Amino acid sequence: MNSKYSKEEIVKKVKELELEFIHLQFTDILGVMKNISITIEQLEKALNNEIMFDGSSIDGFVRIEESDMYLRPDLSTFVVFPWTSPTREARMICDVYKADGTPFGGCPRNTLKKVLKEAKDMGYIMNVGPECEFFMFHTNERGEPSLETHDNAGYFDLAPVDLGGNARKDMTITLKQMGFEIEASHHEVAPGQHEIDFKYEDALTTADNIMTFKMVVRIIAQRHGLHATFMPKPKFGINGSGMHINMSLATIDGKNAFYDENDPMQLSKEAYHYLGGTIKHAKSFAALTNPTINSYKRLVPGYEAPVLIAWSASNRSPLVRIPAKRGNSTRIELRNPDPSANPYLALAAVLKAGLDGIKNEIEPPAPVLSNVYHMNEDEKKEKGIESLPANLYEAISELSKDEVIKEAIGKHIYKKFRDAALYEWNEYSKFVSQWELDRYLRKF
Repeated sequence: MNSKYSKEEIVKKVKELELEFIHLQFTDILGVMKNISITIEQLEKALNNEIMFDGSSIDGFVRIEESDMYLRPDLSTFVVFPWTSPTREARMICDVYKADGTPFGGCPRNTLKKVLKEAKDMGYIMNVGPECEFFMFHTNERGEPSLETHDNAGYFDLAPVDLGGNARKDMTITLKQMGFEIEASHHEVAPGQHEIDFKYEDALTTADNIMTFKMVVRIIAQRHGLHATFMPKPKFGINGSGMHINMSLATIDGKNAFYDENDPMQLSKEAYHYLGGTIKHAKSFAALTNPTINSYKRLVPGYEAPVLIAWSASNRSPLVRIPAKRGNSTRIELRNPDPSANPYLALAAVLKAGLDGIKNEIEPPAPVLSNVYHMNEDEKKEKGIESLPANLYEAISELSKDEVIKEAIGKHIYKKFRDAALYEWNEYSKFVSQWELDRYLRKF
């Protein structure tokens, strides 16, 4: 995904491949991919950053009196869609700019780039490897998604038990054609649940890759008559879908800044301090790593998702795990994020938390060696272990008190994101669910 093109090379490639449409993609504050399609006759205009759109029509962007926005394509993201035939199409991912030529503060990609620059000014490059889980369900006769799974398989099961194997195989092939380096593809714990892991990249490329990955998974699933969803917890009683984030910092000369062979755990001071910042700000960045009401239905005991703010090198129950590999593979695995997150905002917030730890030399608490799920309340209190927010309202409340994370996403995104979340919470609070009807309708 890192190949670089000049404007001239893109124009030449478009002509050679006889492409007919170019999709200019960008992401809104809520993590939804948006798209403006142009014909090849408009390509030169796009490459000169002259494609304009109405920002007031995008949720969370701007008011109608300041609506003119411009798309600036990142030439390195040019890629041809393998599934478009006979009409051939390609895409470029764009940053959003204001009419005066300055970056728009409501563009999540600009937000991540701002925090990445802060890291670079400190001498670091953030690398990220995500673990993206998703469900595939059958559709009904009207083509609408059901909750009927296509299999009864479990973790690492093979076909024919895993009937989604063909769809997952086609997803993997398509992603490889688009430049992804796939590291693993397998069935997950719950029926109908899958995971495809791709190689770590710098944080901006990874965020772009996550958005592309979601698009590809949905399109290929649909071609197999299935509906793919990144909803964190679509069904009661089974594991939800996570998006674990494996992250590390590299120095400008390419060395892993988290590795120190002389430390008992072979972790550097930067790693401990980054970890300290991550633990300190976990409650507030949860609003961004777990941004929906449904996210918190996954973050409950008993389904492998982390609930308690602790770290360990030896077990998978805490919020943060330090995988065993060292040297260039030394990394921190954050386990609470889920795939409903806007990857640009989630990575910006998590990186900002870690950088705050490094700047202020925040020491992490002692590692937890036992299974935190089995601790009673007194044990948790004795070890100073707190819980993640229990719901979206609590998460937004924590975010509102954390100036570091609010600075990471900027005033514009913070206000729009908060307002959208609170609106959703208020709507949810008024809704009468089937659970309530089953429990109370005959009782009272």
